[in-house]
Amino acid sequence: MTLSSTQPARPLFLGIEGGGTHTTAILADARRHFLQRFEAGPANLKLLNDVQLTDLFHSIAAAFPQPDTLAIGLAGARSETDWERIRVAAKKVWPQIPCYATNDLETALAAGEEKSGQAPNTRVLILSGTGSCCYGRTTTGKTAKIGGWGHILGDKGSGYEIALRALKAVVFYYDCDGVWSKLGQQLLQRLQLNEPNELITWAQTAEKSQIASLAVEVFAAWKKGDKIATDIITSAEASLADDAVACARQLTALKAPVHFILAGSVLLKQAQFAKKIETRLRKLWPGAVVSPLERESVWGAVTLAQKIWSGQPTVEKSLKVTSKSAKAGKALLPELALTESIKLSPTEQRHPLSINFDKLSVAESIELMLSEDEKIPTAIRAESKKIGQAVRYIAEAFRQGGRLFYIGAGTSGRLGVLDASECPPTFRTPPEMVQGIIAGGQGALWRSVEGAEDDPVAGARAIEFRDITRRDVVVGIAASGRTPFVWGALGEAKRCGAKTVLVGFNPFIKIPGDARPNLVITPNVGPEILTGSTRLKAGTATKLILNIFTTLAMVRIGKVISNLMIDMNPSNVKLRDRAVRIVQDLKGVDYATAQSALEKSKWVIKKACERLSSKRTARSR
Repeated sequence: MTLSSTQPARPLFLGIEGGGTHTTAILADARRHFLQRFEAGPANLKLLNDVQLTDLFHSIAAAFPQPDTLAIGLAGARSETDWERIRVAAKKVWPQIPCYATNDLETALAAGEEKSGQAPNTRVLILSGTGSCCYGRTTTGKTAKIGGWGHILGDKGSGYEIALRALKAVVFYYDCDGVWSKLGQQLLQRLQLNEPNELITWAQTAEKSQIASLAVEVFAAWKKGDKIATDIITSAEASLADDAVACARQLTALKAPVHFILAGSVLLKQAQFAKKIETRLRKLWPGAVVSPLERESVWGAVTLAQKIWSGQPTVEKSLKVTSKSAKAGKALLPELALTESIKLSPTEQRHPLSINFDKLSVAESIELMLSEDEKIPTAIRAESKKIGQAVRYIAEAFRQGGRLFYIGAGTSGRLGVLDASECPPTFRTPPEMVQGIIAGGQGALWRSVEGAEDDPVAGARAIEFRDITRRDVVVGIAASGRTPFVWGALGEAKRCGAKTVLVGFNPFIKIPGDARPNLVITPNVGPEILTGSTRLKAGTATKLILNIFTTLAMVRIGKVISNLMIDMNPSNVKLRDRAVRIVQDLKGVDYATAQSALEKSKWVIKKACERLSSKRTARSR
């Protein structure tokens, strides 16, 4: 958002908050009305040198008009020396502007002041996001802090700790019981890893935020009654509540009124978890007032900047205070299907029209490539009956609560992962509903993994750890029709009772009867212009076929009305605008009415339509 051409009323207050993942700045006027916003990368003071800190402030200053006062709270700013660093850097950028320097805990706590006019004089912030901390203050300026030591020494009850405990728990129970848990399956799927052993390499290089991001899977499992997840979440709840009480005890007498403010992505996005903490706090501290932080914590920096202008005393800066078959080594993995080709696969043949490809002009090369691509739809149409049957398999699987899995190596695997990743935003499906598995795991998405496609056992294990059942559909994608990783996966899927489909571009493939998938779809798109480069015509054909699979299956389970995506996730400005227009078209209302209905329905298109229908019915009575 940018300022209008009309000069805003003075004074202007600039609040800046920097954390471990991003920095946010907000400009507000004397009535604390929002005027402008700016976002940048992470700003933990301990990880920035003086030049980087000054450069960050310059980038913020360039986005705003000159403020009258500013307040800056940065993660990692723990002492007067740290705050002086912030003030010195700020003075280089805003030389004549009064600046209040602090940490992101104080800005978050200040953000809760607006709604606490009649709340107790003692406030304790309970922060749980990637990290965790409890920070409290009295109106006299006395402060206390519990936690905030980082993920190595602390962060109890944080997203990082919850996820790390889950990773440790699933491998522990796997060692003890020889069974890979449901929670373990979710974590592998989220990380695009094929089997537990791949967690070792991933964990050695994973950043704190990457590990913390897995907490959402633990919460999802907890809500479904998963025992491992329940133990972890119960422990996190106790840690956060107990730390908050310990913090409050350093500030006031037990049973004295205290306002506990819940903040951070874990507590603000996991309402059920936050409610459990609230219940525990009320038991531990009778008469406690508990509420979530209602505004972004950066607004606390705006509040502090306004205090400078109004001459109010600022607080003390010191923080001191006073598959059933998933049994390691025991599962009988299927033997590789001995597929063969009765003649050389088209994907490996040399194209007669491109023998002099390196000698053609750019214009001639473009014409040749496009003319070859024109043949792809005709080849796919020849397999339309089998493609239609695959769509019916997939739609039926979805209706029964089953899933669709794509299995492939190289380009084929990447295209499967791509199609799977596009389903949640397009159709608001859960990530586990359509999954892509690529030989070599996550790393193979952007670089070649030597020999990964030649390992049928790895393919079978990738299926073994997904708990495949008769309700699922597994689609193997192999341009040549012979990729061992794919056949290992299809064999294990077939053994589990799933519907199996092979998508390839070798119509000459010969498959033994006992290994044959339920469907074999092999359009003949002919040789590639660049011999063997199946990212060209075979890749384009693969994308077209996968588009048909998921799009038509979603149509058949009610995700589409007319030609409108009624279950898409409006996650950005463009998609929200599209959502409004969809509601307009379906309900015949104006733009403002459609937008209002969506906002009241949390941007769920179906609910917005139902809301408008119920209003219309009520008016007609």
